[in-house]
Amino acid sequence: MKIEMKFWKKLSPEQRLSRVQEAIKGNVNFFNDASLGYPASRLDDKVFPIEAPFLKDAPVLSTFVTNPNHIGCHTFGSSESAFKGTQDIERDVLNMIAVDLFKVEEGAFDGYISPGGTEANIQALWIYRNEFQKKYGAKNEEIAILASEDTHYSIPKGANLLTLDWVKVPVEMETRQMSEESLKKVVGDAVAAGKKYFIAISNMGTTMFGSVDDPVQITSVLKSFDLPFRLHIDGAYGGFVYPFSENESQINFQNPEISSITIDAHKMLQAPYGTGIFICKKGLMENVLTTEAQYVEGMDLTLCGSRSGANAVAVWVILTTYGPHKWFEKISILKMRTNWLCKRLDEMGIPYFREPEMNIVTIRSQAVPKELAKKFSLVPESHTSENEWYKIVLMEHVEVEHLKDFIQELKDWNKS
Repeated sequence: MKIEMKFWKKLSPEQRLSRVQEAIKGNVNFFNDASLGYPASRLDDKVFPIEAPFLKDAPVLSTFVTNPNHIGCHTFGSSESAFKGTQDIERDVLNMIAVDLFKVEEGAFDGYISPGGTEANIQALWIYRNEFQKKYGAKNEEIAILASEDTHYSIPKGANLLTLDWVKVPVEMETRQMSEESLKKVVGDAVAAGKKYFIAISNMGTTMFGSVDDPVQITSVLKSFDLPFRLHIDGAYGGFVYPFSENESQINFQNPEISSITIDAHKMLQAPYGTGIFICKKGLMENVLTTEAQYVEGMDLTLCGSRSGANAVAVWVILTTYGPHKWFEKISILKMRTNWLCKRLDEMGIPYFREPEMNIVTIRSQAVPKELAKKFSLVPESHTSENEWYKIVLMEHVEVEHLKDFIQELKDWNKS
């Protein structure tokens, strides 16, 4: 894989600390400044003491204590000037992700650090619903969300919130792929039922299987019906894995049909929970501009409104600690462990699904006893109905020694 980055660079600990300290100085100082109008302050220093000695060498924690509010979207118009220092760091993060990782032209995107992938996915649905309403006078009942049955639950949640219908496409049991025939039938049935506009979701790593949809297949079918559509990539899980495949990933903004991408930083990147990333092409974000938020400088274009700037700093520190080459190395090691597990399962004849280049292995439930699944905390496809799959996610803490223990106990169970 070629790694050529303009914004994403590895920095020394001293460089990272200096950059964050300067950013904090660029924000309002609730300890010293007479800032009378903000409904906000630093964290309560009786509970979170600023004088704790370790904070001077801890850029993320020191940002957390100063409590910057990153309300709004800092790639669009103006933003709250009280927090301009750490907003610059958020913009740096977005450039690393949008320009370097997902190949959009510099300055040709909007985005923000969201409270997670669920909100980021709903943000996309919200933008495109409003766009269809404004541009075509579309009614909600004429707009359909097109996504596979393996799609994350944030999509039906968003459909419920926005009063849109989710048109669910079945997948093949063994390959977890949507067939062209299934796509054509589902879209055709939706059109016959009065749907005129489509918000398509293409998965870059489903939560249960790590499966990756083919966005070109989806858009080709939609184009054949000659109806308006938008395409959103849900890379909440796979966004920091799949682009680092040995083969060059084509799922990025160089595909002109892709309008937006969601990535989670609190999964593979190991940022604090409540850290997602939403990126979309310029000209779309304004569809959700909340003009009623006039007391907010620049108003608001996000679902959540107020959000912690410390999360943006956390992502920036992680990315600049590794740099792209060390991150590629880290993901390569996890894939090697995944390969090791798959080889052992193949030797035993255990049925499983694994998307090439991903680090999730999902095993058929009949091949794993419930006691063993519970002991090793395998996650079932369903907690409420008959379960058909258990998944293993090769995160950093999952080492070959853990996998060896699991495989040995699985062998012992098969012998008994």
